[in-house]
Amino acid sequence: MAASTILWLFAAAFGASALGGVLGMASGIFIVPILTLLFGVDIHVAIGASIISVIACSCGSAGPFLKGRLTNVRLAIVLETATTLGALTGVFLIGIVSTEFLYGLFAAILALSAQQMLARRREAAHAGTPDAASWATALRLHSSFPDRALGREVHYQVGRVPLGLSLMYGAGLISALLGIGSGVLKIPAMDAALRLPIKVSSATSNFMIGVTAAASAGAYFVRGDIDIGIAGPVALGSVAGALLGARLLLGLPADKLRIFFVVVLALLAVQMLLSALGVSIPGGPA
Repeated sequence: MAASTILWLFAAAFGASALGGVLGMASGIFIVPILTLLFGVDIHVAIGASIISVIACSCGSAGPFLKGRLTNVRLAIVLETATTLGALTGVFLIGIVSTEFLYGLFAAILALSAQQMLARRREAAHAGTPDAASWATALRLHSSFPDRALGREVHYQVGRVPLGLSLMYGAGLISALLGIGSGVLKIPAMDAALRLPIKVSSATSNFMIGVTAAASAGAYFVRGDIDIGIAGPVALGSVAGALLGARLLLGLPADKLRIFFVVVLALLAVQMLLSALGVSIPGGPA
């Protein structure tokens, strides 16, 4: 592989991880379209490289988030049981699902992401008296975090854990098939079902995505879909980008980047949908 190609892969992964890391979406949702549409990589190889980058991205951003007390580790462990089970289910479907279906499914996920990013998220911290009979209270999932923008400690409560577990199972299933880290589904699930503040959702999702990706990485390795020449520079770029994304999330409101993400995701969704329909795209996959 040419040195220039390696540098371009590193740069693309760096930018994707920095942008995706701000919203807890990891880099997979950008890296798979970039590798397939710009570099002409087979989608299964692109997904394999993306899964490796997701693991690297999660490890790279975990430290700053934990230090900033944004990650709810207890909640992450509870939700990851359902997400990992979904990822393992997806592993059994990898050899069954067609390439065209993968492109179409990815287009649908991208469109869902754009819609969720466009919708205004509520930042309300759910304070008050916790429900003594709730799963979150029994598992001691309620917590707090220091908000730099407000200059105070923000307390929040976790709600509707059973619904959250169901949605996490679906997120893990999609993650295994598409290699997108499932953050694109975890963030809306945490916002809507668990009612978490957006920064907590993003940080906790970043903590979880590496575990979810690791559950399916072995299957892609055995199938020969992980090309070290591609996955290596992508993983290195992802780690550097994840560190930058973590620092941006700690100091910047995610709403500033929402419109930009909507435009990017919408364009990628159209391109992947055309690929699913067999429409030729200049520079796209054959």
